[in-house]
Amino acid sequence: MITTDRTLFRDALPAGGRLIGLDVGTKTIGTALCDAGWSFASPATLIRRTKFQKDKLALAALIAEQQVKGIVIGLPLNLTDGSESPRSQSSRAFARNMEDLGLPIFLQDERWSTQAVTRTLIEQDASRAKRAELVDKMAAAYILQGAIDALVGV
Repeated sequence: MITTDRTLFRDALPAGGRLIGLDVGTKTIGTALCDAGWSFASPATLIRRTKFQKDKLALAALIAEQQVKGIVIGLPLNLTDGSESPRSQSSRAFARNMEDLGLPIFLQDERWSTQAVTRTLIEQDASRAKRAELVDKMAAAYILQGAIDALVGV
């Protein structure tokens, strides 16, 4: 099941259980995990993209290892009006390809996530190299935190 409806996603999840957040880019996939109580999201790993099947195997291993119960994928919408963009379709295609893992998938609006994380890293005086290393997995945590905050409030 793939949805943008928070209530449908929450209802499809077992009581408790970790979620994984994904910031899917053309070169990397940033990952983040939340605790079973959906309190906080933390950056996890950065997957360098190769072929989709290899990327999926890496994600499936992380999902199994961390006993993940649901997937949150960032949905890049147009900044000005919130409409879908070509990148949105790419994220939807990625979600469809992940669907056979058998976990519910929630597409979370990811507008401003990378900008917010980059600004935070600049304020913390992180070097350009350090920012490049951290931004995608921190963006995944930002996306996942937004989703769990919304899920807890539903």
